[in-house]
Formats: sequence, C-alpha cells, structure tokens
Amino acid sequence: MVPGGCMVLSFLGRTSADPSTGECCYQWELLAEALTGMVSEGRVEEEKINSFNALYYAPSVEEVKVEVEQEGSFLINSLKAFEVEWDAGFSTDSANVSSRGRRVAKTIRAVVESMLESQFGRDIMDDLFVKYAELVDDYYSTTVPKYIDLVISLTRKGP
Repeated sequence: MVPGGCMVLSFLGRTSADPSTGECCYQWELLAEALTGMVSEGRVEEEKINSFNALYYAPSVEEVKVEVEQEGSFLINSLKAFEVEWDAGFSTDSANVSSRGRRVAKTIRAVVESMLESQFGRDIMDDLFVKYAELVDDYYSTTVPKYIDLVISLTRKGP
C-alpha cells in the first residue's frame, strides 16, 4: 500500500477482555453440540471430534489497537465495535419462511463446511447443519445473540 493510502477492515471481535466470552464463541459451542449429538447417534466417531481443532480468535478493540500501534505502519483513523444479530436482524414474520436458525446455519456452513467435510465426511453435512439450525433456533427462544463486528479505518504512514 502506498503512503497515504487508506483501508477499512471489518472482522469479528469482542468487547470483553475475556477471549472465551459467549459474545465471540457461542456459535461454535452450538456447532460442537450438534456434532456431539451425532456421536450419540453413531454417525460421527468421538475420536474424530477429539482430534478436530479449528483455530479461531476474536480480538478485542484494545488488542487490535495495540497490534496496529506496535506494528507501526498505519495510523488509526477510527476503530469501533458494533453489535450485529447473528442473523443480521432479518424479520421473522409469517411471510419469511426461513427460521433464524437456518439463516445462521447457512452463514456458518459457508465458512466452515469444507473444513468439517474433510474431517467428518460429506455425508453428514446436511444433517449436521439441520441440527445446528435447531440449536440456534432454541437459543434464539431465550436470547437475541449478537456478534461484535470491529471496523477499523487505517491510513498508511509516509516513508
């Protein structure tokens, strides 16, 4: 990037100092629960779950700020955290036939399906994400889960 060039980045993060807080990780807990349910049905081997490790880290606003400042090539113009509902707040009226859980499941599936498929096989993917959607719908019955979206605007420092 040329000096004076600008960029805006948007990614999942957290507002809490705790990196294991539900605001950044609970969607993965529900996916693990769906997989574990398939173990009890005999569709997935427990050893495959135990050997599966998907790295994920959602930084806090402060962590992002510290890293950018330590790296030193950019000036931070703006750094904000926004709450976004897991399903982006789509209406759930009767004209909208897709459940919130199915909408969330489609999003998560787009992100992790290839990784899951290589570990657990293609034949369980549809059923896994149906289970996941049901768990998300159940979770929505007691709360309105939100992601934390971090948006940072940066300018490249001069030479």
